[in-house]
Amino acid sequence: MNQRTIKQAASTKGIGLHSGKEVMMTFRPADPGHGVKFQRIDLKDKPIIKGDVGNVVSTLRGTTIRQNGVHVSTIEHALSALFGLGIDNVLIELDGPEVPIMDGSAMPFVKILMEAGFEEQDKERSYLEITEPLRYYDENTGAELIALPSDEFKVTTLIDFDSKILGQQYASLSSLDHFTKEIAPCRTFVFLHELEYLVEHDLIKGGDMSNAIVIVDRLVDQKELDALAKKLGKPSITIDKEGILNTTELFFNNEPARHKLLDVMGDLALVGKPIKGKIMATKPGHTANVEFAKMLKKRYTEQRRLRGVPKYDPNVPPIYTAMQIAEYLPHRYPFFFVDKIIDIGEGYVVGVKNITFNENFFQGHFPGNPVFPGVLQVEALAQTGGILALQQVGDPGNWDTYFVKIDRVKFRQQVVPGDTLILKLELTAPIRRGLVQMHGSAYVGNKLVSEGELTAQIVRRQVEDKKEEVVSS
Repeated sequence: MNQRTIKQAASTKGIGLHSGKEVMMTFRPADPGHGVKFQRIDLKDKPIIKGDVGNVVSTLRGTTIRQNGVHVSTIEHALSALFGLGIDNVLIELDGPEVPIMDGSAMPFVKILMEAGFEEQDKERSYLEITEPLRYYDENTGAELIALPSDEFKVTTLIDFDSKILGQQYASLSSLDHFTKEIAPCRTFVFLHELEYLVEHDLIKGGDMSNAIVIVDRLVDQKELDALAKKLGKPSITIDKEGILNTTELFFNNEPARHKLLDVMGDLALVGKPIKGKIMATKPGHTANVEFAKMLKKRYTEQRRLRGVPKYDPNVPPIYTAMQIAEYLPHRYPFFFVDKIIDIGEGYVVGVKNITFNENFFQGHFPGNPVFPGVLQVEALAQTGGILALQQVGDPGNWDTYFVKIDRVKFRQQVVPGDTLILKLELTAPIRRGLVQMHGSAYVGNKLVSEGELTAQIVRRQVEDKKEEVVSS
């Protein structure tokens, strides 16, 4: 399937749960590959915060992300709506620090997004595919999340608050096709003792009895309920036979478990990719959800690296031989580190370096245990990247690339004599004013051995006639 966004902007407004202030929120279409991002239009320069699990800074009564000192809170319900509707790319504008709580569910967001309509884009969607079980467990809370292989996204949640009123509940979503009817309308819930604490400490200024299910978990007389009603600005409060305050009626008998499922989806949306897998969540909460999302994001990164591993068949003639590479690069023995170019295309290049025991530096670099130096791996990547850069200007032999920045370099595995180093460079931005930004990955077989971000400057080679100076004695 291809990625998709919305056809037109969709806006809504509501009260921020914690600030108690009205917030205007607008979903806007975004380009392929954009992902989900939030923009604080109430601040100078209108900063943007990426909806990524790496930006999570708090999971206290909601999920909060921050980037460059700017934060957005209570994002999980809006993210759940986007996940459930299969929307990949959108910009969410806010004129305040938090997403409005609305009715405590994802349904208000689902409605306006459906009214905006969906638009398929011309870029293929990439998935996090669960190919083997992955487990997170928190010994302190008993929260456990497991991901299992599945051809589509499925979720089951089990909650147990050791409450006689709520008891154990579970909820399942067998297909995203059922999200709108079965999960999106389900509202958040709170126990009475939590509500009293939050009200007394002025922590939910935007909270309202209409946007949460209140579960009575202790004996309460009518006098106490009347006092609570006064604090909440309600004329009266009573308890129905199920132990739920009469301020709202349940949509489903297991609505709390369904809302926990909604929260799981919202937090897992921070992985940044749709998931093919079955999620089993026991006693989930925002903290456990986010930690599990980090594990899933790491798994996706590993999968992406493996999918990007170049295939090297020595029987296939190279694009450029060593002699042809020498026409582009000024390097010569003992500093020539690319034996052949096996693939080159729009925005990428793949080279090969054969490591032999005859390399001159092995005489001094761990001679009893020869290891190909990491800095020379980077140099080999740089030379391969130079071929990609110089391809853009043509006129071989009259241009050079000088590397001006090397960043985030990691060495993951030793490279030794007998290894074949496969060098892949990919442009991370269009070449502008001669500046070339690339991500380099070096592999031995399908194992990533080193990687880094490289920035080079394309410079015309200076050729000057040198006069021979004769000195006579």
